[in-house]
Amino acid sequence: MTRQILLFNDFGAGGPYVGQMISALGAQAPAQPVVSVQHDAPRGDPYHSAYLLASLVDSGPADAVWVCVVDPGVGGSRRALQVRADGRWLVGPDNGLLVPALRRAQSGGVAEIRWCPEQLSASFHGRDLFAPVAARIALGEPFDLDVIDEQSLIGADWPQELAVVIYVEDFGNALTGLDAAALNPAGFLQVAGRRIGYRRTFCDAVPDEPFWYMNSLGLVEIAVNMGRADAVLGIGIGTPVSSLD
Repeated sequence: MTRQILLFNDFGAGGPYVGQMISALGAQAPAQPVVSVQHDAPRGDPYHSAYLLASLVDSGPADAVWVCVVDPGVGGSRRALQVRADGRWLVGPDNGLLVPALRRAQSGGVAEIRWCPEQLSASFHGRDLFAPVAARIALGEPFDLDVIDEQSLIGADWPQELAVVIYVEDFGNALTGLDAAALNPAGFLQVAGRRIGYRRTFCDAVPDEPFWYMNSLGLVEIAVNMGRADAVLGIGIGTPVSSLD
C-alpha cells in the first residue's frame, strides 16, 4: 500500500524543521512518498491557516495523509487529533486548524491520539508525534485513539467561510476564505475602501487594475495586473472583504 504524505505547516522553507519532519517520515515509512505542499502558512495563526488548508485538501490524492502543523500551543494542554475527511486523513493539533476541512467533507470523524512516542520534545510535536502518526496511518498500522465529539473541538463554532484575506502569496495576490462560485461575477467587492470588479484572469484586466477572480482552489483572490495587490491596496491577512451585490 502506497499513500502520499502531504505536509502543511508554518515552519518556513529555511531552517531545519521541514527537513527533520521529512527525515522522521522517511525513517518510519520509507516507501511512502512525501510531498511538501505548504511551509509558509500564516505563522502561529491556526485560524486563517485552517481555511487555507481546507481549500488545499481536495487537491491531494483521495487517500492522502496530511501532516498539519500550525501549533502555537505545542507542549500545552491542547489535544492531538486524527481526522478522517472522506478518504483522506489529517493529523494535527486541536486548535481549529483541521475543523474547516472536516466540516467540508461528505463523511468523516475525529479521534484524539493517545499514542505517544518514547521520546517527545516539548516543542516539536510535528517531528516527534504528528509525523510518526502519519507514517503509521500510511502503513495501515494501528495505534491508540479515542473517538471524540466534533462539537468538542476548538473551532467548532468558526464560520463556514471567512470573509477576510487568509494568505498573501509571493506575487502579492491576496487569497480570501470566500467561495468564488457563490459570488456573482457581475458584482463587486469592497476591500480596504476600494470597489473592485471581477475579471476571469489577469490578461482581462488592464495594467495596474485591481480585480478579483476565482483562483485555482476555487477561492476569491484579489490581484493587481502587473502589480502587487498587498502593496497597492494596503491589505494583509485579516483584511475584511465584503460583497457589494
